[in-house]
This record gives sequence, C-alpha cells and structure tokens, in this order.
Amino acid sequence: MDRKDFIKKMAGSLILAVPIVSVLSCSDSDGDSLPPTGSNPEKDCLKNGTKSAINSNHGHTLIVSKVDVDSGMAKEYSITGSADHSHTITISQDNFDRLKNNQQIQMNSTSGGGHSHSIVVSCA
Repeated sequence: MDRKDFIKKMAGSLILAVPIVSVLSCSDSDGDSLPPTGSNPEKDCLKNGTKSAINSNHGHTLIVSKVDVDSGMAKEYSITGSADHSHTITISQDNFDRLKNNQQIQMNSTSGGGHSHSIVVSCA
C-alpha cells in the first residue's frame, strides 16, 4: 500500500468513525453510563435536592425533590417523561436515609416497552 492509498483509507475510516463515536459518547442522565455509587461529602441532598441518571435513556425523567428526601417516606415515581411507554421505581425509606446521608442509590425500574432501566439518584 502506498501513501496515497493509506490516506484514502484513513479518511474513509474517519468519515464512518466520527458519527459512531458521537453516538456512543452520549451519557449522563440521557445515556448509557451511570455514575459510581457511594458517598460524596461535597453534595447535599437535603440542601440541594438530587439529580438522576437513567441508563439507556430515551426520554424518561426522574425528579426526587429535597422535600421527598427530607420526609423519608417510601414513594413510587413514574419516570415516563417524553417516552411512549411507562416505567416506575420505588424509593424505600432505607434509600431515603442513604440520600439524607449524601449517598447515591441505585435501582432498576419496572419493565415497560420490553425493557427496564438502571437508575442512579445522587445528591446535587
């Protein structure tokens, strides 16, 4: 292979690779990667509320307010958002206790549309 052929092949590979990398790199609350679980002393659920990351997301949303964290009572949430199917999760009293201690929690949603989602709720 000479230099000209090599450059042509590399350019063709880049044209295909850039859109694929762009699609695969989407994450956080809209994507496939979830933050690690554990405690983060810089975050405060009772003061700032929470943020949620939904794995393999396609329009679902979850809002856990600081009022909910403070009450600590088990609660069921719909995460339907703009998706065309529904899922729910239940945050237990034990999970709210973890959030009060600024620890992340992780759970799975109910099944809907032939799948479920792994969800991490952490302190903002």
